[in-house]
Amino acid sequence: MAETKTQALQGGEFLIRESDPQDIFIPEEFNEEQLMIAQTCVEFLQQHVWNQLDDIDHQKEGLMADLLNKAGELGLLGISVPEDLGGFGKDFVTGMLATERTGAGHSFSVAIAAHTGIGTLPILYYGNDAQRKKYIPKLASGEWKACYCLTEPGSGSDANSGKTKAVLSADGKHYVLNGQKMWITNGGFADVFTVFAKIDNDENLSAFIVEKDFGGITLNPEEHKMGIKGSSTRQVFFNDCKVPVENLLSERQNGFKIAVNILNIGRIKLAGATLGGSKKTIDLSVQYANERQQFGRPISSFGAIRQKLADMAVYAYVTESALYRCSRDMENAIEALEAGGADHAKALLKGVEQYAAEAAILKVAGSECLDFIVDEGVQIYGGMGYSAESPVERAYRDSRINRIFEGTNEINRMLTVDMLLKRAMKGQLDLLGPAQAVAAELMGIPDMPEPDDSLLADEKRMVANFKKAVLMAAGGAAQKLGLELAKHQETLMHIADMVIDTYMAESVLLRTLKLAEMRGVNGANGEGSEKVAEQLAMCQLYIHDAADRIHKYAKEAVNNFAEGDEQRAMLMGAKRFAKNTPINTAELRKLVAKKMIAEGKYCY
Repeated sequence: MAETKTQALQGGEFLIRESDPQDIFIPEEFNEEQLMIAQTCVEFLQQHVWNQLDDIDHQKEGLMADLLNKAGELGLLGISVPEDLGGFGKDFVTGMLATERTGAGHSFSVAIAAHTGIGTLPILYYGNDAQRKKYIPKLASGEWKACYCLTEPGSGSDANSGKTKAVLSADGKHYVLNGQKMWITNGGFADVFTVFAKIDNDENLSAFIVEKDFGGITLNPEEHKMGIKGSSTRQVFFNDCKVPVENLLSERQNGFKIAVNILNIGRIKLAGATLGGSKKTIDLSVQYANERQQFGRPISSFGAIRQKLADMAVYAYVTESALYRCSRDMENAIEALEAGGADHAKALLKGVEQYAAEAAILKVAGSECLDFIVDEGVQIYGGMGYSAESPVERAYRDSRINRIFEGTNEINRMLTVDMLLKRAMKGQLDLLGPAQAVAAELMGIPDMPEPDDSLLADEKRMVANFKKAVLMAAGGAAQKLGLELAKHQETLMHIADMVIDTYMAESVLLRTLKLAEMRGVNGANGEGSEKVAEQLAMCQLYIHDAADRIHKYAKEAVNNFAEGDEQRAMLMGAKRFAKNTPINTAELRKLVAKKMIAEGKYCY
C-alpha cells in the first residue's frame, strides 16, 4: 500500500481535482494479515453469534456481555488500540475491515461498535496518560464494557443544549453530576460511561469518565425497539453522582468538540458496519433465490429476480469502493501528521476531521445501501421474507436505525454541504475558482470532446461533468442566497445528494480502473476486459443511473433559487452535465447476477 500514501486528495478536493486510480486503495489490495483478521471476525460470528440470534434478541441474561468477553479474548476489541495499551495497534484501514466483517452480526454489531467506538475512543484519544493506562487495557480486553452518554430527552441533534449539570464539590475533589441521558447503547451492562454535562453555567459541554461503581447511577428498563432488539438500550439517570476531578476528560468545555470528532469516526465506521450487513443479506438472498422453485425452476433464473440481485450487488460494490478509498485517505493524513511530529491520537483526530464531509457522505450512502438491500431481500423471499422465521425479516428491522444513528441522514446531508463550504471559506478548499469557471462555461459554446476509446471513457467524462453540476448548483445557491443558504434546507439536501452521488460514482470508477490494470487489462483498447467484466458492468450501471438522479437533483435545486435567464441557463447546464449515453442495462444486470448465482453468494 505504500504507493498510495502521498497522492491522496485533501478533504473535499474530489470536487475540483481529478484522482488517478493508482492513488487510491481498493479492497483487492488487502494483505494476508488483514484478510486473516477479517476471517477471524467472520468465524467469530459463525461460532458465537449467528447460531443464537434469537437468544440475543430476547436479551438472554448476561449473553451480550459474555459475547464481548469472548471477542476481547480474541483481540477483536483492541484491533485499533496501541500495543502498549493492550491492543494490536493496527491502522485505520484494518480497523475498518474488522468493523465491516463484524457488521453482519445484527444486535451484536451494535454492541461491539458502541464499545470499541464511542465507548473507548473518547478516552483513547482525549484521555491523559493516567486515564488511558487505567481504562484502555481493560476496555481492550473486555474486562470492562463501555458506553457513551450524550443524548437527552430534549437534546438529540442539538447535542450542546443538554441539561445534565456538573458542580464542583465544596472540597474540590469531585464533580457532582445530575441529569438524564437516553438511548444509551450498552447502558444495561456498561462499567464505564463517557458522560457529557455542563459545568455550572458553561456555554459548552464537558466530558467525564464515570464508573458504574461511583454510585448515584440508576437505569430505566430496557427500551422496546423496532429492531436491534438484542442491543441494550437504557435511559441513564445521574443523581448526585460523585466523579473524581481527575476523571474530567480533556479540558473544561471541550466536550462538544470531543462529541463532534468522535462522531466523524462513528459515521465512517457505521458505513463499514452497514456494508457488512449488506453483503450478508445479499448472500442470503442469492442462496434463497437458488433454492426456491417456482414454475419448475429456481427463481434465480427469472429476469426480475436477477435484476434485484444485480442492483443489490451494484450498491454494495460502490459503497465498498468509496469506504476503503476514504479510509485509506484518512490513514494517509494520519501518517503524514505523525511524520510531522504529532502524537498518534492527535494525528488520528485531525486526519479524520479533514475528511469529515466524506465521512458524512459514507454514513448516508452506507445506511441507505443497507436499507435498499434488506428491502429487496425481503421481496426476493416473498411471503417467507415477512415471517419472523426468515433471516431477512430481522435484517430489515435491524437496518432501519442506521439512518438515525450518528446523526440522522438529513442532518448528515446538510452537514456535507456545510463542511465543504466552511473548508472553502477557511481557504482549505478552492471551490470559488472552479465554480466561476463552470459559470463561464455555461455562457459559452459547449466543447466537443476529443475521441476517446479508452476503458470507461464515457464514464470518466460523466463523472467530470457531475462535478461541474455540483459546482454550478452549489455556487449558484451560495451566490444567490449568501448567508441565508443554511435556512434553505431543501436546496441543501438536493445539493448534498448530488455531492454524494458524485463521490460514490468517482470512487467506483477509480476502483474499477485500478482493478482492470491490476488484472492486466489494456486500458487503451480494453483488451482482456473480460477479466473485470462484472466490475465494469457495475460501474456503468451505477454511473448511468447516477446521471439521471443528478439531473433531477440539479433541476430541483436550481428551481428553488434561480429565475429568468439565470434559471434557464442553469437548467440547460444541468441537462448538459448529466448527459449519458444509452446502455443495455438488462444485459449488464444479467452479467452481474449470473456470477453471484453460480457462486451462491456476493462474490465481488
